[in-house]
Amino acid sequence: MKHWLKDSSFRSLLKNSSYLAASRVIAAVAGIATLSFAGRGLGPLLFGMLVLIHSYAQLASGVAKFQSWQLVIRYGAPALARDEPRPFQEATGFALGLDLVSGIGGMLVAMALLPLVGPLFHIPAEYIPYAVAYCLLLPTMGAATPIGVLRSLDRFDLIGWQGTMTPIVRALLAFAAWWNEAPFLAYVAIWFASDLVGDLFMCFLAWRELARRKLLSGIRPRLKPRELPGAWRFAVNVNLATSLNVARGPLMQLLVGVILGPAATGLYKIGRTIAESIEKPSDLLNKAFYPEVLRLDFASKKPWKLMMRSAALSALIGGVACAAILLGGEYLIGEIFGGEYVGAYIVTAILLLGTFVNVVTFPVTPMLYALHRTEVPLFAKALGIGTSLATLYPLSQWLGLAGAALATLLGTLIAIFSSVAVLGREYRVARTA
Repeated sequence: MKHWLKDSSFRSLLKNSSYLAASRVIAAVAGIATLSFAGRGLGPLLFGMLVLIHSYAQLASGVAKFQSWQLVIRYGAPALARDEPRPFQEATGFALGLDLVSGIGGMLVAMALLPLVGPLFHIPAEYIPYAVAYCLLLPTMGAATPIGVLRSLDRFDLIGWQGTMTPIVRALLAFAAWWNEAPFLAYVAIWFASDLVGDLFMCFLAWRELARRKLLSGIRPRLKPRELPGAWRFAVNVNLATSLNVARGPLMQLLVGVILGPAATGLYKIGRTIAESIEKPSDLLNKAFYPEVLRLDFASKKPWKLMMRSAALSALIGGVACAAILLGGEYLIGEIFGGEYVGAYIVTAILLLGTFVNVVTFPVTPMLYALHRTEVPLFAKALGIGTSLATLYPLSQWLGLAGAALATLLGTLIAIFSSVAVLGREYRVARTA
């Protein structure tokens, strides 16, 4: 490990990810507390309905939005390192334009479809207006430009600070709702308000940092990035790949509701949330890894060493968390959520395998993006989701919730190993060159 710390890129990675670590721990604890208060306050059926409404908005946002932060980092971060602000401003303006178009367009389409697809997802007619109003969040929910700006400007500390706001506010309000035996509409309002405040605060932090560095003057929304070669191709491929990944969770939750009912959706949500909690450390490393690896020469050993060291560190932390959840997860679910939610443990236990493999291989996707192989993660994600969708119904009918979790796991493993195989070939080509 001492030898690893001599690597300046690895030290920078640790420094930036450490800014996010404390906030993610707080966010994870607050998120579990929020689910606990809502689950106890609403009961399995209405809690599942809340998850369905939130999942629909997440799915619509995941499908509609462009991963604009990737654009800002891909074209802006290297330019800032060369002290050339113009490409950064161009990339930020292009990302902002994509956010506006996709956010507003996604909101309108999602609202229009709800009366048609709501019954399919077991959302009763009396709750359709709540779900329609919740879709007003889509423009801010899908705005990723502020995150890209702060990452490119190396302000991971601000991202970490902001990352605690939404979960803490939501947990406090959920506690108040549970304590006062609030109705279902109050919980919907709490989820809506906490999301909106967190998103607007992120926008404010990015705007303030741009103003402080005198970078605002050249930024305006645009859809024609004249000075960014290949920007549209990069944007489309990355958007589709990441949108598939983001949409997978909400889509599976909605389909579990269709096949097994709203109560099963709530159990699946709890199990998936706990299983994916071990991804938090690798998520922190991932956010710092991509800007760092873009600065390195792929014909040298440096990016590959950084990848292996980052994966090893993530695996060590994730392995400890995984073991702890396997040993104590069933007891904790019963204590935190109540005895009627213990059935979520089987979902947690199955999904942990896929989550751990994700933790170990987190550098694969950013490495492929840096190597300009943006189509590979897209193909892998599509193949994985196709596998999950194809196996969800038969496995759910056969094994219930365990079958739904198993279908999710199969899709995850297919997607990961497809990308790893291509990256291995790219490594051989780069090292030969």
